[in-house]
Amino acid sequence: MITVVGIGPGDTANQTLAALDAIEQAEVLVGGARHLAEFPHFSGETRRVNADMDGLMLWLEQHQHRQIVVLASGDPLFYGIGKRIAAHFSARNVGGENVRIISGISSIQYLCARILLDMNDIYLTSSHGRKPDFDWLLQHEKVAMVTDEVIGPYRIAQEILAHGQQRHMVIGENLSQENERIVCLNAEQVAQRGDIHYGLNVVVILNER
Repeated sequence: MITVVGIGPGDTANQTLAALDAIEQAEVLVGGARHLAEFPHFSGETRRVNADMDGLMLWLEQHQHRQIVVLASGDPLFYGIGKRIAAHFSARNVGGENVRIISGISSIQYLCARILLDMNDIYLTSSHGRKPDFDWLLQHEKVAMVTDEVIGPYRIAQEILAHGQQRHMVIGENLSQENERIVCLNAEQVAQRGDIHYGLNVVVILNER
């Protein structure tokens, strides 16, 4: 059985009981170096994820008879590895019944809870390895984006100003960690400080009106 487990935004306090139970029963733990480091007492086999996703899919096919847990940041189905694994096994008809996904708390959920912002009408997206369509995004009153090193707060602020808009940006860095930082600035303030380096972050874009 392959279980894709969402381990939340960072701190272990935000991991679900279902996630911890699956990890405890695992024979093999699969994840990035940062994910695996969160479980130093795991006594089974570990496999580190790298850029070779095709290789990982093949390995999972070959070992699906074992109790494997694949660790995912936040929630596995929000721009995460859960989608890739589910699609692979479903498309190839190679044991989809041996795949399950345990949801986790996403970093966007966590940030919205911290700033008391409801998610009823928020548009969710990510810039990890992709360029968002800002023409489309900035038609929405509320947008939440998981960012990467290429398109982060500074680039988002530039796009907002280039579209002639005035928006507030809530930037949540290193969420749930000891060095967590959450700030609310307008786009112009963020664009003026291109020298600032942001840690792992989520950005919520709000219409000032």
